Amino acid sequence: MLIIFKSPASGDVIMFQKNGQDMLTVLEKDKDAAKGIFTLEQLPEAISRLRAAIEIDKARSRAQPEDDEDPLPGTPIPVNFFQRAVPLLELLERSLKDKVPVTWGV
Repeated sequence: MLIIFKSPASGDVIMFQKNGQDMLTVLEKDKDAAKGIFTLEQLPEAISRLRAAIEIDKARSRAQPEDDEDPLPGTPIPVNFFQRAVPLLELLERSLKDKVPVTWGV
């Protein structure tokens, strides 16, 4: 399943359900809600929360020791939370600038 964040301010941000639910949890929305909205009034707080979560995740990934070995061919490279969150942050920021809400599941 996918969660698709939509706004007239920009293109859609599409995430696998688990990743989208992680974002909704950080943004203090019901992660199990099939649809929802970030109103214009909620956008500044959502942006602030997501920025803070991104910085925490970046600090956590910097604190992890570097693996000097090259990964074996075909070994997947993990994608961090902050890498997944940046497109959503940009969507929220553009939506605030254009004064339009962000929805999902509609």
